[in-house]
This record gives sequence, C-alpha cells and structure tokens, in this order.
Amino acid sequence: MGKEAGFLHYLPYSEEDEKLGMVCTTAGNIKIVPNTVYPPRKIEHPVMYRQVAEGRILPEFQILYITEGEGTFTAGDATYTVKPGSLLLLLPGIKHRYKPVYEKGWHEYWVGFNGAYFQRLLQQEILSKENIFFEIGLHDYILTFFNHIFDEVATQRPLFQFKACVEILSLISEMLAHERRQKQPNYYQQIVEKAKCIMESNIYSVINLPSISEEIGISTSRLNEIFKTYTSMTPYQYFIHIKILKAESLLEQEDAAIKEVAFRLGFEDQHYFSRLFRNKTGIAPSEWRKFIYQ
Repeated sequence: MGKEAGFLHYLPYSEEDEKLGMVCTTAGNIKIVPNTVYPPRKIEHPVMYRQVAEGRILPEFQILYITEGEGTFTAGDATYTVKPGSLLLLLPGIKHRYKPVYEKGWHEYWVGFNGAYFQRLLQQEILSKENIFFEIGLHDYILTFFNHIFDEVATQRPLFQFKACVEILSLISEMLAHERRQKQPNYYQQIVEKAKCIMESNIYSVINLPSISEEIGISTSRLNEIFKTYTSMTPYQYFIHIKILKAESLLEQEDAAIKEVAFRLGFEDQHYFSRLFRNKTGIAPSEWRKFIYQ
C-alpha cells in the first residue's frame, strides 16, 4: 500500500514551479475507522480544507481514491454513493462535500494540484464538471501513481514538484481513458483495429474510405464517427500519420529520392508531399536523412 495510512502533506512551491504551469498542493492518505467523526485531526489541515463534511469551495483541483469503506459525495446538485474503487474529481470553485458512512469508515488517498496547465484542461472541457465521479475499480497501478507522488512529496528532492505533477498527469490520463472505455462498446475497438489493419495493408495507395467501410460492414459516416471517438483522429488523419512514418523510414535509405518516396506512397504531387512532411515532422524531407545521421 506504500505510505502508511495517516500520511499528510501540504506543499510549498516556488516561482520556478509555477512557470511549469502545474503544481502539487497537497497529498496524503488516511484510514477512517468506523464510528469516527470526519474529518479526524481537523486541526492539522489548513482552514479552507476543514469543512469537507459540511461543504466547502476550493481554489484548486483534487483527486480522491477510495479503497475501503462507503460514503457519499455531493458536488453541485449531484450526489453519488462512494464505494471501494470510486474516484472523485474536485474542481476549483465548485461547492462539494464528502464523508464516509459513520458506522463503516473508509480509506482515502488524495492529491491536490493547480496551475495554468490544469486550468486549460478545464477551459477546454478535457476536465469537466459533468464528469467528476468515476467507478474506476480497485487497481494496484492507481495506488502506484499515488505512492510515487507520496515518495516525491516526502523527500522533496530537487524538481519534486515536477515529478509529482508527471504522476498527477498519469492519474488524470488513466481516469479519462477509463471514462472513454466505459462509453465505448467493445466493438468500437474491433472496428478501429480492423480499419487500421486495412490502412496499414494499403499504405502505398490512396485512402478509399468507402471501400474500407464496405469491407468492415458499416457506413462511411459511421466509420468516421467511431474512429474519431476512439482515437481522436479521423481515418484520413490516421492514414496520413502512418504514411509519414513510412516516409521517414524510406528516406533513411541512402538511395531514396524524395520524388520516388512520394510516388511510392501515393502522392502524385512531390511538393504537396514535402509540405505535408514538414508540417508533421518540422523538418523538410531533404533534411530528414541529415537529421537522422547527424
């Protein structure tokens, strides 16, 4: 389980840390035994954190992970039943409260964070007040994220803030990936993988979405919808992506001319291919071989 129950830290951060656009503000875990008033050891928490059971508004983000016990979580007008494996996302400026069932208690892990980067995730609705409660289940790798944060927080070695925030990002990405998996039927993955396989097999051709859709057995519009939902790319964007990867490989060969590579990959216009290659890699095809072997 990593750090023993009762680990608790509120963290300093410097101007250098703030320049990164993300800071860790607090981290810890505590086991609330049955028949205990929540939160215990209230005096150890800064004032703004103490009214968690009655209702509070924080200026930061927090993620809580419950591994034992039961309780409730309310944010805005929504109330959720918290069980082992529940993950709670607290957003800045949103009034919330949570607490374990008095007779049952619970074990909670938490991390607080803030900064311009996380604020952008909220503004862009990557993090959303509509998705703040996740039944993610009990997983060792989730605890590993927390325990890595606790290790950085406990030792506070150079760049501990940056390292802790890397783990927070991993935690957020897993949280969001779980949400996406929950919303998408298994056949989405099957359709996407089959479409990818067809595109890989026809990488030297021009993309033909109607033909791919027909082979899979769905409409072209449905293929576009499923592929974009599952991968965040359209089939065309993915096809261009793998073509550029193949172009990189072909251009590494000493005798490969740019015109030949473009033609082999189905680009009739060498100049269009060159512009596309530079746009995706940041380097012109003519400079790629020098860049690789410098």
